[in-house]
Amino acid sequence: MIEIKNLKKVYNDVTVVDIPHLTIAKGESVGLVGNNGAGKTTLFRMILDLIRPESGEIRSNGEVVAGHENWKTYTASYLDEGFLIDYLTPEEYLYFVGGLHQQNRAQVDETLAALGDFFNGEILNRGKYIRDLSKGNQCKVGVASCLLQNPQLLMLDEPFANIDPSTQFRLKNMLKDANKSKGITTIVSSHDLNHITDVCDRILLMEKGVIIKDIATNSSTLSELEDYFGVGQTLGSVPVAGIDEEENH
Repeated sequence: MIEIKNLKKVYNDVTVVDIPHLTIAKGESVGLVGNNGAGKTTLFRMILDLIRPESGEIRSNGEVVAGHENWKTYTASYLDEGFLIDYLTPEEYLYFVGGLHQQNRAQVDETLAALGDFFNGEILNRGKYIRDLSKGNQCKVGVASCLLQNPQLLMLDEPFANIDPSTQFRLKNMLKDANKSKGITTIVSSHDLNHITDVCDRILLMEKGVIIKDIATNSSTLSELEDYFGVGQTLGSVPVAGIDEEENH
């Protein structure tokens, strides 16, 4: 579904993303982890054509992303509250998003009813504009807007960061269902190693703009990542998928 070749982004003479080759297949659930400044959000923004690389290209379903439109019809994303229209109420915004995808109010209401537990009574019919919601509740609106679109590709940047533990649990189940039951390709970044290894079957470890490990999630992945970030050890030998063999030497 996603193919990246020779991708490089530079800010102030510092290379912040440098990915020679990466592929993400349709139906995969991929987690992106790394310290602050690793380049995760920059990579997300290039996949969404929000910023342009210095060199290289990104293809989605075979089409170059930069300057093209078809990929937008099946891609849903929430990176931060800047993706929302904050002077609308949640209901107004979600009806607007639904309308963009040929859904009437009844269809939107049906989807939102299924998200009742996720909203936890804090989003709808509260008489608040999106700008007046907490960051956690803004995130809930953003995730809901993504699910309304029935996407083939779902991208979320740090969705667990500002939500409470109960909502984190519900979001994990929603992401698993989107991937396993609906076949949605999911790409999620998170600093929470427990959540990301629970949700994703494949982990990309990114440091200083480079994907240094591409890990098929197994029973030892969480402890390996905790060792890496905790004491700076190099991860042991792990399966690598989607990165050319010669690029790992």
